[in-house]
Amino acid sequence: MTIPVSVQLVERRIYLIRDQKVMLDSDLADLYEVETRALIQGVKRNRDRFPEDFMFQLGPEETKSLRSQFVMSNNGRGGRRTQPYVFTQEGVAMLSSVLNSKRAVQVNIAIMRAFVRLREVLATHKDLAAEMEKLRQEQQKQGQQIQRVFAIIEKLLAPPPASPSRRIGFKTLDEETS
Repeated sequence: MTIPVSVQLVERRIYLIRDQKVMLDSDLADLYEVETRALIQGVKRNRDRFPEDFMFQLGPEETKSLRSQFVMSNNGRGGRRTQPYVFTQEGVAMLSSVLNSKRAVQVNIAIMRAFVRLREVLATHKDLAAEMEKLRQEQQKQGQQIQRVFAIIEKLLAPPPASPSRRIGFKTLDEETS
């Protein structure tokens, strides 16, 4: 009897690489309960089912970055000697046709649910970001309007400018000549 795979377990193994949500071959092999080399052999025997938008191999710099981020073992120290492959959602779905087992079906269902849930979460974040931007713009407009109101109030409270006062009464001859 195989243990069902939790969506949360799968979600932690989805990474963003080359602006795509992908899963590592070693993580998939672990979930499918097969060796990584067996998974890759199955994929290579069915290479026509895995175009580059379904699966691709990481470059040396990407692999180095993964090692530092996820504490993967180094080459030459008992770790991998080849660059890992990563699978997009479509590639993972295609794996179910290559790996025919009950476990593969269970894992694929969990993985598809995880990808869907991740897509929903990202859509929610985009909606929230749009709402926040809208609120920021409204707040900025209100701030400008408040500044205008304060400027008008300051003008009203300010004493009128002093103008030269005119004397009332008759002018003397001395005043007229000067």
